[in-house]
Amino acid sequence: MTKILLVEDDPLLSEVMSDILKIENYEVFSASNGKEALDLFVTVKPDLVISDIMMPEMDGYEFLEAVRAMPQGVTVPFLFLSARTERTDVSRARALGVDDYLFKPFDGPELLNAVRARLDRRRMVELFDTRAAHLQTVIMLANVIETRDPYTAGHLERVRRLALNLAFALNWSTEDIAFLEFGAILHDIGKIIVPSHVLKKTGPLDEEEWKLMRKHPEAGAKMLEGVNHLRPAIPYVLYHHELWNGKGYPFGLKGEEIPREGRLLAIVDAFDAMTTNRPYHFSMLAEEALSEIERGKGIYFDPVMADVFIRTYKI
Repeated sequence: MTKILLVEDDPLLSEVMSDILKIENYEVFSASNGKEALDLFVTVKPDLVISDIMMPEMDGYEFLEAVRAMPQGVTVPFLFLSARTERTDVSRARALGVDDYLFKPFDGPELLNAVRARLDRRRMVELFDTRAAHLQTVIMLANVIETRDPYTAGHLERVRRLALNLAFALNWSTEDIAFLEFGAILHDIGKIIVPSHVLKKTGPLDEEEWKLMRKHPEAGAKMLEGVNHLRPAIPYVLYHHELWNGKGYPFGLKGEEIPREGRLLAIVDAFDAMTTNRPYHFSMLAEEALSEIERGKGIYFDPVMADVFIRTYKI
């Protein structure tokens, strides 16, 4: 449950605000001054602070400064409440690192909107801070795949770019797009189990070789199961060879039985394969590959996603 530290010396206002926040399932910890709030901050470790400015013992400015001086308080969203609207007060608060300023009087929706906005922003900052670190690991793993299969050099980066373009066009959320980037880069990680002579074979694969190749989605998904921050990438790894008509692998899923992650990646993966020289075919022009996607929609590809891909394709 999201924890909010509420610091307000007016008992009635504090009670009303606390009730509003609790109705929205926030866990509220209340203090009547900055000194009391500082002790609570250390023990509670709140996700957000809402504080009045003019309070006894320690005012809001002193409290904010003390919070920002602690390592655990640097990134915690801090929302000031005040009836004072002078520019100098706002400037001082900004200089000390306040995140937002809510002026009294305010109503319940104003309070909740301000709280949600700050919490959403914090989640996005945390997501992208960790994403940057994880991405380095993901790229390292992808490089291992590409060194074993020279014909896929550059494939993962192209698929990543195409997948991001399509997801943006489909209005996927920022968080979903972050996970998509991991999935696009790692979608072929299961090929680590496929012998090099099979990956590098210049002629058609025989039946036994195809059996090995068809194992790579499940092998890749199994590799990611124990890595918490990469688990959301599993649907891209596991389902990108499923086809709309149910004739794909590994499960033969059909239509919307296929998770949307697999349906999206199937389109961009196929497009890149068609527009890249491989040992078994010469590359097509982008226009020719787009025509193939058009012909394959409703057969191999999600028809809605395919239409969006064709309409928004960017070189």
